[in-house]
Amino acid sequence: MRIGGLRRSPRLRIVARVVGSLAGLAMIIVGCTSVTDGSPTINATDPPAYKASVSASIEESAASSSSRESERQESLTTEAVHSSCEALSSSSVDSITAVNDYVKAFNENAADVQAKAGPAIDSLNHSADLVARSISDPLSQELKDAMNAWVDAARGVAAAIAGNYGPDEFNAAVTKLNDVKTKALDLCDAAYR
Repeated sequence: MRIGGLRRSPRLRIVARVVGSLAGLAMIIVGCTSVTDGSPTINATDPPAYKASVSASIEESAASSSSRESERQESLTTEAVHSSCEALSSSSVDSITAVNDYVKAFNENAADVQAKAGPAIDSLNHSADLVARSISDPLSQELKDAMNAWVDAARGVAAAIAGNYGPDEFNAAVTKLNDVKTKALDLCDAAYR
């Protein structure tokens, strides 16, 4: 290979590498053999400053970790509230509609009363199952109680329809269902704010 009119030989490259390596080694040896004046004692003001720096760093780390854990817990709670409240609000609409269809058929002495009973019972039990599965530890005790009350009331109305309860017992079960639904949804609304 030609560089600047001269031919570059492999020997020249080897010699250049050896000379360069020796020069680098010489600089390291000269740099490491210099002597520094002074005494090998600790500066009395350095250890307290170092300890204070380490303590401050540990405190900041703990505060940051605590903050991240608080945010994680808050996120879990928000997710749990949304899951349970969504389960209740979406499934209760279908259940109430099915119960109202049954009540209308019952009040009109319609021939399809029994045909309307099945979907009402199934919808109530489905809603109760869905809400029961959504209840988790991050929920407040008050919201857990409200969700469990919905589960019990939905199963109670389903039992009243299946058992062909009289009007007083049936109406009491429906009133309880409506009351617990309202309370639970009010708690959900409050939790969203």
